[in-house]
Order: sequence, then structure tokens, then C-alpha cells
Amino acid sequence: MAKLNIRPLGDKVIVKRVEASAMTKGGIVLPDTAKEKPKRGIVKAIGSGKLLDDGTRGEMQVRANDEVVFTSYAGTDIKVDGEEYMIMDESDILGVVS
Repeated sequence: MAKLNIRPLGDKVIVKRVEASAMTKGGIVLPDTAKEKPKRGIVKAIGSGKLLDDGTRGEMQVRANDEVVFTSYAGTDIKVDGEEYMIMDESDILGVVS
């Protein structure tokens, strides 16, 4: 994969969604229109942190390459060099998958 040419600002995070499964647990193959968009992804880039009232930057709680779970309506979808990504606030991330 080519280097990502976007640098998120502040407490923003760039996430690449994990591909949705094409088959149910019961073995039924799902068409693209029936697949639910996954709420999991891999962090590709992070911003410098939220600007606090005292002028310092808060430390980001996620790192690049973390697998995360995020809210249903999180972020903004973007397309860069044919790849789809999401830019979201760090607060839209619910947890890190370990």
C-alpha cells in the first residue's frame, strides 16, 4: 500500500475499515448490498492531540496500526488514491481491540 498523503489535525484519526465478511456464520453468502458496514478498522494516522485550555496538547490514546471499534455514525468517508478511509474524532473510538 502506498504512503497515506493526509496528516490529520488535532484530535483527528484516520481509519481504514476492516472488510465485512461476505458470508454469515450459517454459511449464507451475502451480496454487497446486504453487507453491514463494519464498525472496526485499523488506525492509519493520528493527529497531534487535542489542544487543551492551558495551551498544551493532550496525548492521543490510540496509535497507528491499532485495531479499533468505533460508533455507527462516526467520521467522514474519504477516498485517497482509490482507497477508502474515514477521518474521525478520537472520541468516536470506543475501544482498542487486543
